[in-house]
Amino acid sequence: QLRLVESGGGLVQPGGSLRLSCVASGSIFRLYAAAWYRQRAGNERELVASITRDNDPVYEDSVKGRFTISRDHAKNTVYLQMNSLKPEDTGVYSCNSYPDRAIPWGQGTQVTVSS
Repeated sequence: QLRLVESGGGLVQPGGSLRLSCVASGSIFRLYAAAWYRQRAGNERELVASITRDNDPVYEDSVKGRFTISRDHAKNTVYLQMNSLKPEDTGVYSCNSYPDRAIPWGQGTQVTVSS
């Protein structure tokens, strides 16, 4: 069974940048469309950005122009470059398959945007 490990979160000031990574335990991950999700305090987990097997990205309006999703099939890894971060981007970020979220969730990585 595939496992996902996210990393790269941290504390950053508004306007700052972070790059998140999600490493899958098997190469079969390349067969999935993938996505980054986030869960803000008191809210349901929400979609942030998705990417097809062929590297075509789609972004939610709240992050369009600021975030970039990409993937490296050779490394079984999906990335999320986050620029111009805002306090409302604070949350736990996780990756999974899209749209079915079929893989067991990893631990996620905490992103905190605060001055």
